[in-house]
Amino acid sequence: MMDESLVQKFKTQARHRAPAQSGDEDLGPLSLLPGKWANLPTLPGRGWNLIALPFATPSGGGFNYRVLMNQYNEELQFSLVDKGVPNRGIRRDPATGTTSEADQLVVTLDYEQKIDQVAADDFPRSGKAGAAGLAIHHEPGLWLHMLNEQTDGLDIGRLASIPHGNSVLALGRSSTTAGAPQIPASVSALPIGVSQDLQNNPYLEPYQHFVDQPFKGTVTGAGFPGFLPTDTSALLTAANAGVSIKRTTTLHVDTEVESGGIVNIPFIERQADAASMNSTFWIQELEDTDEDGNARLRLQYLQVVILDFFPRRDGLPGLIRWPHISINTMERVSD
Repeated sequence: MMDESLVQKFKTQARHRAPAQSGDEDLGPLSLLPGKWANLPTLPGRGWNLIALPFATPSGGGFNYRVLMNQYNEELQFSLVDKGVPNRGIRRDPATGTTSEADQLVVTLDYEQKIDQVAADDFPRSGKAGAAGLAIHHEPGLWLHMLNEQTDGLDIGRLASIPHGNSVLALGRSSTTAGAPQIPASVSALPIGVSQDLQNNPYLEPYQHFVDQPFKGTVTGAGFPGFLPTDTSALLTAANAGVSIKRTTTLHVDTEVESGGIVNIPFIERQADAASMNSTFWIQELEDTDEDGNARLRLQYLQVVILDFFPRRDGLPGLIRWPHISINTMERVSD
């Protein structure tokens, strides 16, 4: 929904940059993001990742891919706001032939994501899973709040640059609701374009391996199910058990909406093309308060990147689509 008061404000104020401040109403649905979010020290090892990768397996295996599981810690920093960014445009009246100003105004928020591995395992075993402490992801980017001239209610966007050689534009919508988030149930990481009958399709043996022997990272003790390929969202739901959540702001973006998309370097396009991405961030205001009397804040996300490689095995044209899924539960550790 267009925020008319902010539109009028930035029509009269010059564009300017400033350190991001939590609660800045100019950021609209992004207003609670500024600051540093992290797993440590309160929520260690709550990040989980699953990805299928091309891998030359021995002739007896015949998969030519491996499934890699990671447990990780993350720091996600939102640091700089750029207010009143103008996109210039005009509107034409077809009846009269006259034109009028139709500028769009955008508020942007810089972020930087850094992820370090806690534990990892893969199947078939490659010797490449890496040790604890390995840097496994780095991503600078921007979140956008589009104040006006919106298309089909799209009020937010996410721009990301990934060192593997990907540039991402995802667009979407925001909403705020009372209570806890609605986490999607049973989000599967099984590839699309093959029979998903785990028991009877030997091609899915790497996934079956992690169903039979769930990846638990460094978590010990009975009752922990592990990060399961057939239900990757379950650990997000479990993380909310017993947590009193007063209000949730949901940010959902998708590269397959409107003009969104992913651009990749040639090697990635040839080997394992990152074709699409959708992600949902849930910013949670808790009933608990911090030492200053403010509501404690948590952030959860579920991200699905679709990788395309190897011909489909279900008789349809095209390539197998491999969901690369990441989830995390963090707390804001500094403003």
